[in-house]
Amino acid sequence: VQLQASGGGLVQAGDSLRLSCAASGLTFSHYLVGWFRQAPGREREFVSDISWAGVTTAYADSVKGRFTISRDNAKDAVYLQMNSLQPEDTAVYYCAARRAKYTEYTLWGQGTQVTVSS
Repeated sequence: VQLQASGGGLVQAGDSLRLSCAASGLTFSHYLVGWFRQAPGREREFVSDISWAGVTTAYADSVKGRFTISRDNAKDAVYLQMNSLQPEDTAVYYCAARRAKYTEYTLWGQGTQVTVSS
């Protein structure tokens, strides 16, 4: 059972990136999936999450209107489209999965680095 995040990189302010979270060894459609990020010296914070079928999404206020989460259960993948990136978005981004709302995320990917230069 594994989650793997990818798609990070070094971009300039205003650019876009799309992160991917690929799952293996589990029925991905049975899991709620979230994206989190952790900047140097800061605690990990919630970015966005998406329901099992992708009908319901949620975003942190800091990314609302700029980031879009989506999923393709046929491909066992969740995506985070990040537009209008800002230096404060610089962090390691992690995807995580859980079976139900109001429970802990039990599966975590290894993280992908996003660096936004000004």
